[in-house]
Amino acid sequence: MRTTYRMRAGRFLGILAAGLIILGVAALLWAFGLPSVAVSVFLTLGGLITLAGLWILARPPKVAQLRDKEIDVRGVRTAWTDITEAGRVQTTHGEALVLRTKQADQPILLPISWLVPKQVATLETVLRDKLNAAHGYTIWDGTAPEDDDSAE
Repeated sequence: MRTTYRMRAGRFLGILAAGLIILGVAALLWAFGLPSVAVSVFLTLGGLITLAGLWILARPPKVAQLRDKEIDVRGVRTAWTDITEAGRVQTTHGEALVLRTKQADQPILLPISWLVPKQVATLETVLRDKLNAAHGYTIWDGTAPEDDDSAE
């Protein structure tokens, strides 16, 4: 099974806005009677940028893909068994999820500001569950296991 987390679409509104502004410039050039070549250049450029902005808003880039055996964060694939810890850290760009690997100098960072706010808690829970499953950990329910072979 694969779960995909994508960037917040709102981060890319500027691309759509830039395309619409260029289309507005094309309309002004046409209104002032400038040559049709200039109008068509701005119209084509604005149209392409607007379409690209709509495409990115419809399908934002992937930031994390969780699979059964591995995780792919921004193109870096790592096996679950190579990850030792998941948590939060403060960076110069704000808070981030960190996946610490067996190589101490190679943590994987995923800025929280890139994700949809509703997905952050879900992602943290899924990360911990996958790590626990990969390392064979279970959640202790507070009871002691039955000891059939007592030494007494």
